[in-house]
Amino acid sequence: MTLLDEARAWAAADPHPGDRAELEALVAAEDTAELARRFAAPLAFGTAGLRGPLRAGPAGMNAAVVTRAAAGLGSWLTAAGHGGGGVVIGFDARRRSDEFARISAGVLAAAGFAVRVLPRPLPTPVLAFAVRHLECVAGVMVTASHNPPDDNGYKVYLADGAQLVPPADREIEAAIAAAGPAREVQLADGWSTLGDDVEADYVAAVVAALEPARVPSRGSLTVAYTALHGVGAATTRAVFAAAGLAAPVSVTEQGTPDPAFPTVPFPNPEEPGATDLLTALAERIGADVAIAQDPDADRCAVVCGGRQLTGDEVGALLADWLLRRGVQGTYASSLVSGSLMHVVAEAAGQPTAETPTGFKWIVRAGSPAAPLVYGYEEALGYAVAPSVVRDKDGVSAALAVALLTAELGASGRTLLDRLDELAREHALFVTGQLSVRVPDPAVIAAAMARVRSAPPVILLGRPVVFADLADETPSVDAVRLLGDGVRVIVRPSGTEPKLKAYLETVVPVHEDAGLIAARGRGEDELDQLRAEMSAALGL
Repeated sequence: MTLLDEARAWAAADPHPGDRAELEALVAAEDTAELARRFAAPLAFGTAGLRGPLRAGPAGMNAAVVTRAAAGLGSWLTAAGHGGGGVVIGFDARRRSDEFARISAGVLAAAGFAVRVLPRPLPTPVLAFAVRHLECVAGVMVTASHNPPDDNGYKVYLADGAQLVPPADREIEAAIAAAGPAREVQLADGWSTLGDDVEADYVAAVVAALEPARVPSRGSLTVAYTALHGVGAATTRAVFAAAGLAAPVSVTEQGTPDPAFPTVPFPNPEEPGATDLLTALAERIGADVAIAQDPDADRCAVVCGGRQLTGDEVGALLADWLLRRGVQGTYASSLVSGSLMHVVAEAAGQPTAETPTGFKWIVRAGSPAAPLVYGYEEALGYAVAPSVVRDKDGVSAALAVALLTAELGASGRTLLDRLDELAREHALFVTGQLSVRVPDPAVIAAAMARVRSAPPVILLGRPVVFADLADETPSVDAVRLLGDGVRVIVRPSGTEPKLKAYLETVVPVHEDAGLIAARGRGEDELDQLRAEMSAALGL
């Protein structure tokens, strides 16, 4: 079958008139270059589920792809003995999210499942909470999280409230491939829309888990906040109110959900410029702390004293806070995250775990003797209450950051002061990235092949040991370079067309030179690491 024939066949089976017309126009124009992109390969379950650009064809997010994904999920659940069980579906405010949620509900209802859909665009953590709270066999969240405006996605949660891990993802992909043409998939109206009870129960559970009453000074805290045009604002305000905090002061321009994300190039608080309006607001109102969530509110960024903290800094601060509260159990992070959290937890006598990238792995860390009590990933994801949500949760993390800020403020200290105290106690851990966005996946593959075939043996003038994490269990498409006070992990992004090198250097803090000198040395070494790894990757 030629590419044009393949496109004609897909269009003929596409149940959505707009998507079908989009493909038919490309076929009529014989635009084989664009068709090749759309038919290169079907979307696959990556680090955070199914995700891709909104466009017709198997390599995009559209009605046909979602129809077949829901059909594949339904057949897989039935084969696993979960037929007829409950499925809960949530969605954010991106373009077509509500449509894709309704399609999924119709397909799964026709397959015999008891389907309930959240009442409006809500944060991903609310959906993840709802899976266990409603005792469902699965959950679906339609969201592309922090991806560019033209993307959408499809996260799947299992009965334990966590996202898919192998082999379930590959098995569902096989079930999707066997689902047949989208137009032949049956849909039914036998699904229901939930009320506000689930969100209210989530709010109550978060507040109960974090015990805000332990921080008497919390009521006087001033927090600047932005939802980055996403869906987190109402739920975050409800959590703050229930916890006895003043309502956060929002960035007006970014407070209403808007799928165009007009004030930011990328709706990701990690991206340069994304938190500029928040930082300016914090300065105007004299905020004690400023907090940004990504559009589906599963990630949380923190600004203090005009400086945006790194995910590793926030990750260590929250772990330290929980440890000082006496929370015992396993403290986990992904392998691309920094080392400070592990040092802090181990110094407090608590076990730690390092997992592959993604919260689907982090939330499965721990053991019956030492269950997971905290997990984080450097990409601004934190699970401060994994008993409530078995995924990253930017709403509960925002409350935790606010409570920690209020607690420190009672003794005249800030988050930055606590970071300084940790550096004096454990050394200064400086982390950063070399991140390259590329249009051609072949560039990423070539760079990974290059570093595997000829890895650096010296970084920052120190010997490093190479390890290919693809050879470990579970296998991870990443490599690690480890030496005395230096660590680098290189991997392709699981959600975006990026190659990332995660860099870390550890600098002792000497009493005579102090933190200022250590910071200067750390930044210099980070710049040197970026240059050395850029050369090693051929970028």
